[in-house]
Amino acid sequence: MFLDTSPLRLYRDYRLLFFGQLVSTLGTMISYVAVPYQVYQLTKSSFYVGLLGAVQVVPILLLGLWGGSLADRMDRRKLLLVSEFLMCVGTFGLFANACLEQPSLWAIFALAGFLQAVNAFHRPAMEAITQKLVEPRHYGAVAALSTLRGSVSAIAGPALGGLLMAIYGIKIGFAVDFATYFFALVAIFFMRASLPPEKKDRGSSWSEIRESLSYARKRPVLMGTYIVDIVAMTFAFPTALFPAMAEQWGGERAAGILFSAMSIGALITALASKWTGTVRRHGAMVLVSATLWGISIIGFGFSANLWLAVFFLACAGAADAVSAIFRFVIWNETIPNEMRGKLAGLEMISYMTGPLLGNMRAGWMAEAGSVAFSITAGGLVCTVGVVACAFVLPAFWKYRSVGAESVS
Repeated sequence: MFLDTSPLRLYRDYRLLFFGQLVSTLGTMISYVAVPYQVYQLTKSSFYVGLLGAVQVVPILLLGLWGGSLADRMDRRKLLLVSEFLMCVGTFGLFANACLEQPSLWAIFALAGFLQAVNAFHRPAMEAITQKLVEPRHYGAVAALSTLRGSVSAIAGPALGGLLMAIYGIKIGFAVDFATYFFALVAIFFMRASLPPEKKDRGSSWSEIRESLSYARKRPVLMGTYIVDIVAMTFAFPTALFPAMAEQWGGERAAGILFSAMSIGALITALASKWTGTVRRHGAMVLVSATLWGISIIGFGFSANLWLAVFFLACAGAADAVSAIFRFVIWNETIPNEMRGKLAGLEMISYMTGPLLGNMRAGWMAEAGSVAFSITAGGLVCTVGVVACAFVLPAFWKYRSVGAESVS
């Protein structure tokens, strides 16, 4: 029933990576609140907050597959070290800009894009190296621990960020984020594992990218994980609207609470995730979870006060966490390690493009109509779209994992 923590006990390098990324993600989630809130403060426009998504999605689309290819061609630990260092640089730039008497809006957009460009190399390397740090029998436990890490950070980070912004101003949030990236850099430095590419004889990066796209295209189960997530997030990801909603419910502190709310549900899911190791219908679980995500977002759109909004967002976060666990296991069960980096780049495009496009959609629809209309209409389209995916992707709906087994 409860969380399986055995990978943390058994694998030293995984333990270092886990705790380094836990601290780093905590800082990232502080900036996750600070960046859009600062944009909203400067512009008083949900349109510009949504435009952040457009700026951030471009480097992911342009560089995600290249970053995945490099993760299969280079020592992944070294790639992580370089990425963490560059993230330190980008976050320091946000801090320096926030210290100005009149912060530059365009500097915020440029630095946000730069950080996503670096993430296009960081994320595939981390996914690929994680697969090699643990044995396959622990993939499910690692998926749950990753959900736990993300949800703890996403609860504590925005709440802490909202508090810090309210007391000390936005710049302190970026300073904390910088410190957490440095901590992660040190943790990776002390890892013993050196994981060079498994294949020495490789073609060009572009040929490897074509190979990865061909590999995914021929496997409807993999394509299902990408398509369902993009549909769910593009139409029902609402965080661009949190700053505007927070204005009526308490300002910075309310913003921190809203940004934390989805991760409350995700944390509960992660802590009670041991049951996921007994489930074989992984594709069906992803589809059901994505449907529940859409229904929860509809409820959020009708929320009349902060705490009702938190309840529905927590339900949405719980559903998304279940989907994430099963998508992670599907990826690691069906992708060989020599292609793990390249396919991690494709995964990153799917699960990061959706939220960024979703923020663009939400901001633009709110500007054209209203915040409530943007949320409820998006949740409805999401729900219908995910249900349709069950009919359009029958192989994904019927997929059964060969690795699931009873957990005592």
